[in-house]
Amino acid sequence: MKKALLFVLVAMLTMTFQAQVKTPAPSTAQKIEQKVGLTDVTLEYSRPSMKGREIFGGLVPYDKMWRTGANANTKITFSDDVMIGDKAVKAGTYAIFTKPMKNNWEVYFYSDSNNWGTPQKWDESKVAAKTTVPVYPLPMDIETYTMSFDDISNDSANLGLMWEKVYVGVPIKFHTDKMVSASIEQVMAGPSANDYYAAAVYYLEADKDMNKAKMWIDKAIEMREQPAFWYHRQQSLIYAKSGDKKGAINAAKTSLKLAKEASNADYIALNEKSLKEWGAM
Repeated sequence: MKKALLFVLVAMLTMTFQAQVKTPAPSTAQKIEQKVGLTDVTLEYSRPSMKGREIFGGLVPYDKMWRTGANANTKITFSDDVMIGDKAVKAGTYAIFTKPMKNNWEVYFYSDSNNWGTPQKWDESKVAAKTTVPVYPLPMDIETYTMSFDDISNDSANLGLMWEKVYVGVPIKFHTDKMVSASIEQVMAGPSANDYYAAAVYYLEADKDMNKAKMWIDKAIEMREQPAFWYHRQQSLIYAKSGDKKGAINAAKTSLKLAKEASNADYIALNEKSLKEWGAM
């Protein structure tokens, strides 16, 4: 009887722990991914609703720092450097804080994005950028707080913040032209030493055309400003695989010399082993 009662009690406790009521979050989470030019931008924030309340000047006081949403920090992530106002902002993740006022808002991009709400202690050194933007009144209420990327071009976008009858837009500039120009120059200049090196090593490991591999590794070594023991190591292996034993030995000796100068024990051992196998030591 006692065992039966114990079984029933355990079963009831198990059901109690497993039965959890699921309800919608009061402020829903939203994640927006936007590409501007060549830069990836990700925005993550929570969206409170008006629910009959006065928002600006009421729920969100004027002239006080606001978390710019609900719950955890509103976060924006840039894959490349950008410009906000007159400040250069490095690629990375930033919390967005605002100070709403009747006619304009102050918008802050804060390098510490791991707060819940506003930081307990504000650190000016963590302000990556600050800008002041005008308020644009809307003809109707926006029930749920909304953020967006507006007026997108190749090198600019406005980060829009909209709630109640208020819209503000934060201009962000992107270095698209600089990035594209650098890409064009690089491509037009032809493959780099690293490109030739990677292609040669791939052909070696994939057992493809060794004549092409030799041409590419030679070109890679020719283009390097500073000699590299790992380049000459791969050159020795490619030459050996192509049947050019003399070339392989010369390359291995060069790699060995450079490896000793760099105190790289691994490559010293690898080259010495190969030279022994090829009868050069």
